[in-house]
Amino acid sequence: MPPEPDPRAAARRKLPAGIWALGFVSLLMDISSEMIHALLPLFMVGTLGISVALVGLLEGLAEATALMLKVFSGAISDWFGRRKPLAVLGYGLGALSKPLFALASGPGLIVTGRLLDRVGKGIRGAPRDALVADIAPPEQRGAAFGLRQSLDTVGAFIGPLLAVGLMLLWANDYRAVFAVAVVPAVLSVLVLIWGVKEPPRPAGAARTNPISRANLRRLPRAYWAVVGVGAVFTLARFSEAFLVLRAQQLGVAVALVPLVMVAMNGVYSLCAYPFGRLSDRVSHRALLLGGMAVLIAADVVLALATHWGGLLWGVALWGVHMGMTQGLLATMVAHTAPADLRGTGFGMFNLVSGVALLAASVVAGLLWEYAGPAWTFAAGALFSLLAMLALLGRREQR
Repeated sequence: MPPEPDPRAAARRKLPAGIWALGFVSLLMDISSEMIHALLPLFMVGTLGISVALVGLLEGLAEATALMLKVFSGAISDWFGRRKPLAVLGYGLGALSKPLFALASGPGLIVTGRLLDRVGKGIRGAPRDALVADIAPPEQRGAAFGLRQSLDTVGAFIGPLLAVGLMLLWANDYRAVFAVAVVPAVLSVLVLIWGVKEPPRPAGAARTNPISRANLRRLPRAYWAVVGVGAVFTLARFSEAFLVLRAQQLGVAVALVPLVMVAMNGVYSLCAYPFGRLSDRVSHRALLLGGMAVLIAADVVLALATHWGGLLWGVALWGVHMGMTQGLLATMVAHTAPADLRGTGFGMFNLVSGVALLAASVVAGLLWEYAGPAWTFAAGALFSLLAMLALLGRREQR
């Protein structure tokens, strides 16, 4: 019998170059996307005269489109036996959407660009995550997902900062900022094409329908347990938009409110890789329980906050929770789904988590409207406790 891999030796080994490349692909595309998304609502309402109701409808339609495509893109990558072509297509569509925002003079190109961007996101998500799992050695998957998540999140706070700086430099020229956002998007696609080499499909592997009843039965109970726990986690962690609303409600100046997301993403990016490496050496359940405990603390602090100091502590704790759990959940999906069904596995997981996030955000919005902000975060703490109980009832898989 071959010896068990030494987790300490695995931790000392360098991650494959393809993992770093995928991380920088995510970083560059997120810089581009967040430069636009940080300004797009203001541009739509203030410059183009689009109603807030239409903005909300467009955002809901865009996210629903991305959710529906995630399952199918993952399944297609399993059937095709190749992940990279779908990832290139998804990132390519994202890059293609960016110039449309700079050219828009009415809602038509905005709607087209936003839907094209979300279609690209839906196509690339599951194949990209499956590609990370395919490239990384099993004993380094936690570090691999943590690194990709960390670099992705770096892009999520660099993008808004660049947008703010360029708006100040160019006297609020939205179209100029949108035009600059095209550059990192194109670079993202080029890095993916030239920097990522996909492992070959196993010789003799037959093509089968990944979402057939027979193949879905091959997804083990351990995988569905991860999907269930991930859904309950997501119910406990509603949209980060409520962090922004809490900041505004506590009297933070409107011009400074976007810095709340910059702070959260900064903490998230710093935590994701160290906790990803840690997950390769410790119990997954223990780390998830710790992450939920941190989220409970964040919700309690945000519920009781009366000034910006309490708000920042709550936002920082929220970022720590994200860093502890998001890459870890992806690692658990990779460990429990069969290798030839990883794309389908990630697609199903993302779909269920996305639906749970939508439900959680609806409930949070209703509580905010009819009971007040403190009750929204108190409910989040309660869902976190339920998630912890669900996790304690699940058999340890490591």
